[in-house]
Amino acid sequence: MDHQEIDVPPYFLCPISLETMRDPVTVSTGITYDRESIEKWVFFNKNDTCPVTKQPLNITTDNFLTPNHTLRRLIQSWCTINAPYGAERFPTPKPPLTKTQILKLIREVSGSNPGPRLVKTLEILKSIANESSANKRCLETTSQLIEFLGQLIIQDNNNGAQALSILAQLNITDERVLRTLAAEKEGAIFDSLMKIMQSSNYESRAYAIEFMKNLIQVAQPAQVVGLRVSHFIEVVQLIKDNVSSKASKSAMKFLTLACPWGRNRVRAVEAGAVHVLVNHLLESNDKRTSEMVFAVLDQLCGCAEGRAELLSHGAGLAVVSKKLLRVSHFATERGVRILYSIARFLGSLSVVQEMLEIGVVVKLCLVLQVDCEAKTKEKARDILKLHGKVWKNSPCVPTHILGSLSC
Repeated sequence: MDHQEIDVPPYFLCPISLETMRDPVTVSTGITYDRESIEKWVFFNKNDTCPVTKQPLNITTDNFLTPNHTLRRLIQSWCTINAPYGAERFPTPKPPLTKTQILKLIREVSGSNPGPRLVKTLEILKSIANESSANKRCLETTSQLIEFLGQLIIQDNNNGAQALSILAQLNITDERVLRTLAAEKEGAIFDSLMKIMQSSNYESRAYAIEFMKNLIQVAQPAQVVGLRVSHFIEVVQLIKDNVSSKASKSAMKFLTLACPWGRNRVRAVEAGAVHVLVNHLLESNDKRTSEMVFAVLDQLCGCAEGRAELLSHGAGLAVVSKKLLRVSHFATERGVRILYSIARFLGSLSVVQEMLEIGVVVKLCLVLQVDCEAKTKEKARDILKLHGKVWKNSPCVPTHILGSLSC
């Protein structure tokens, strides 16, 4: 199909056809690109150079992209002329939002008793975030907005969930802002997010755990250690309710970040984490999910309470053994570490006999024979040596492995 051509000056040319370029913008090197494409190149792909010239771009300023109105009008004219051939004329793009406009919105509702204005402003902000990638990034990089929404979560029971839904749409990379929110009023935001997680709204609960995960990644140790059993109860309940795959993974990530501290391990165990995670491992075939469960269980078995809970679950040892060598090297390593914790600290005759009966010993022997990490094999060998006297006469143990067991 023939299309009428338009003579475009060479400095307007870019790697995108006229039919797909709707919002042409020029960077400091003089090259023109489609706004959405260059923003994806810079912000999503983390590049700070011009794709054509390879020269650096000053992306820290709000106006590093200059609208190319001349080219946009040429494209619109081309679409009009070629309408009989299927070209569709697009409307003039709205100018992207500026930080000044966002700050003005915040100031208008920052006074006392904002009333319905606050609800309306939150609706506007949510709409802005959905309008374009440029607007979304403008929201993400306005630290005052993040602080404003965080304060609403802490202080406003009525609008906190709505503020959280806006934050959930943003990719917040400013760790300083998140760290400030985590420290606000001795970690009050964790309490507020916990209350939101107690609601029956699955979407709000998913938003809450995602934001809790983001906060704990940058929180100071004092805030992490200050978490309470009630916080862990809500996180564990979210996994149990299977709100969504993403929410469950965020919850498990939260646990892995919180449980290096011994107190938090005990709190997580008291919240029922071990039984819920074992059940999750029984039901899931997803590689990443299984790896995350193994990582958390490994941490929880670092305390006596966690080890006891794993043994108290009828399928605890069995499912850990079953998943060895079936998921990944990482899962196998963590699984062997879990079994080592049990064998070393709870190695009573009944437990040792159970490990033999459910196939743990055979699986450990397989670990020694297949392609595994050296440290994983070393741990498996240590377990076999710990209770070699009990296991060495069993017909379940391969004969050629007996030599590696203690006599």
